[in-house]
Amino acid sequence: MNTRPMRVEDVDQVVAIERLSFPLPWSRESFIREIREIDNSRLLVVTEDEDAPGIPETSGAGVMGYACWWEVVDECHITNFAVAPAHRRRGVADVLLGRVLEDAKGRGLLRATLEVRLGNAAAIALYEKWGFTAAAMRPRYYPDNREDALVMWKEKI
Repeated sequence: MNTRPMRVEDVDQVVAIERLSFPLPWSRESFIREIREIDNSRLLVVTEDEDAPGIPETSGAGVMGYACWWEVVDECHITNFAVAPAHRRRGVADVLLGRVLEDAKGRGLLRATLEVRLGNAAAIALYEKWGFTAAAMRPRYYPDNREDALVMWKEKI
């Protein structure tokens, strides 16, 4: 597995994963805007080995998961995080979250935060494993079904 910054060439694969993962997926244009226009936005992908024979460097081949986060003062705010269903439970999310936190720490950020659906037990368990703790609840946060969001913090990256 490799992690690297997301490129425009990756967006079609990322959007496919996004649509399989979320009831209110980000659009293709949203990802492109994050890449090209939002200075404090950081986007990473986890890919299969790009050095494999016959895979051109710009193909965006083998995107298994992605993370989007914003650098806000001294905080890493994770805004989007998903792994393709075919690659779940294979360590991809651990690699990706570890890389996000490593990148944030390398940029001098001190803490990290995110919102997660209260019913997403697998995601909550992943974040807890990495030291995130529940800090607050956002009632009826998600417009598709009015599900609550759990706000989680990692006080020290």
